[in-house]
Amino acid sequence: MKIPTELKHKPVIVSEDYNLVDGRLFDKSDAKGLSLGLAQWNDRGNVDISAKIWRHTGEKWSRQSEELPLHRVMDLAILICKSKLYFRDKYYKKEEDYPNYPLIDRIGLQGGAMNVSVCTENEHIEEDMKLFDDCLHKDDEILSERIKTLSKIIKELESF
Repeated sequence: MKIPTELKHKPVIVSEDYNLVDGRLFDKSDAKGLSLGLAQWNDRGNVDISAKIWRHTGEKWSRQSEELPLHRVMDLAILICKSKLYFRDKYYKKEEDYPNYPLIDRIGLQGGAMNVSVCTENEHIEEDMKLFDDCLHKDDEILSERIKTLSKIIKELESF
């Protein structure tokens, strides 16, 4: 399915037919495409690039399509990778190995730090962590394939 080009987000680089590779939603996903392009919130003379997930209801492009600044996409990738590491290591470490719990890590960015923490305000956190861990295990092949691919691409970028 062709991503629309007449809307406010102006696609430059696209991945059409994304629904055919959308993880467990393979071939059932309403996410029909991904694009990197000129952000819909751009003002004249002030241009940003954004990533967009294009959703289609079967009849029309959905208002639930999401557009994110590229740094947020990268921050989400960092959060996913740190979460996978935390849940993988959780089985091999003891409680005392996490002296700052619920803080898992502080990742230096832009002179500050992005905190990665367990959400202790969630009243069902223990049960939800188990469910989250189960999902990570269930989707391990899907996620690991993407992480390995991302790692190879990052190594290519670092070789300059």
